[in-house]
Amino acid sequence: MTQPVPTAEQLQAALSTVEDPEIRRPITEIGMVKSAAVDADGTARIGIFLTVSSCPMKDTLTDRVREAVSRVAGVTSVEVELDVMSTQQRQELQTLLRGDNPVRDIPFAQPGSLTKVFAVASGKGGVGKSSVTVNLAAAMAAKGLSVGVLDADIYGFSVPRMLGVEHRPTQVEQMIMPPSAHGVKVISIGMFTKDNTPVVWRGPMLHRALQQFLADVYWGDLDVLLMDLPPGTGDVAISVAQLVPSAEILVVTTPQLAAQEVAQRAGSIALQTHQRIAGVVENMSWLTMPDGSRMELFGAGGGEAVATSLSRSLGAPVPLLGQVPMDVRLREGGDAGRPLVLDAPDSEAAKELLKVSDALTGRPRGLAGMSLGLSPAGR
Repeated sequence: MTQPVPTAEQLQAALSTVEDPEIRRPITEIGMVKSAAVDADGTARIGIFLTVSSCPMKDTLTDRVREAVSRVAGVTSVEVELDVMSTQQRQELQTLLRGDNPVRDIPFAQPGSLTKVFAVASGKGGVGKSSVTVNLAAAMAAKGLSVGVLDADIYGFSVPRMLGVEHRPTQVEQMIMPPSAHGVKVISIGMFTKDNTPVVWRGPMLHRALQQFLADVYWGDLDVLLMDLPPGTGDVAISVAQLVPSAEILVVTTPQLAAQEVAQRAGSIALQTHQRIAGVVENMSWLTMPDGSRMELFGAGGGEAVATSLSRSLGAPVPLLGQVPMDVRLREGGDAGRPLVLDAPDSEAAKELLKVSDALTGRPRGLAGMSLGLSPAGR
């Protein structure tokens, strides 16, 4: 008995299960399906609009379309034809995603935003702040959360490599579509420089770049945004406080005295910016020896000392969220773009990082405890 030819409704239903890899919404909802028909012999011919001709994810999208349509009963083969949206279509897509608002606001700074924003800070370089950031992001995404990472370390960007991001951002009209890896959306100035060219900018340019990354990038509905700040208390830390005042500071330090002192200064900026400190993470806490003993290469107690000092300064409890031991696989994973929490979740270091992730995301998503930006009415 000959299989009946699928209907247009069946094809649309199959295509509605295909999400655009960058926008993360069904292609049927965002105007990307140009045509869909089936020949008498069961050959499905699908036309797809790309947002731009240089779309880095077109092969992935083609594979997803072919896979979804091939599952429809009666389809014997799938032919996918790619086209490119017109300027008007891209403008309509931008309006659909961002609203018809010419002013590009920072969504995370709006009173009703439900996104938790964590600014990962340290007083000095070399404490593993970026390693902590990417592993926390990967851990949160693995739990099913929608997560983004903004690499705000303009001079020392490293997040794209550490997360294994292979594609550059795509621009659709005034929107920047961030690439993703391990379920994490990522943006970094390193995606816009050529051949590891250094960035030589002054304060106002840093502020503008950060503002663009927050407002022009289409992040979608994030549960968590992690911002990997440069070391110290300079321009970027101040800009973050101005642009996203609800961002909470996560302080990363090591056990040694020198790192403790500068980490306390980095955390104490919250006194001036009126930001909340989410907690302290002590990295490189010890090295576990083959016999099970611990070698404390950088001393001990630094994280606890920083948490205690900040609690005293701020007049509010600042918890020590975790102590991450040294593990060569943490470094290897960063070089290879494979976070330790994914490759070796049962390792000591990964367990501590997962514990920190759980602590940061433990509070339910909602407006409870958040400022709504309201002022009492005058009498």
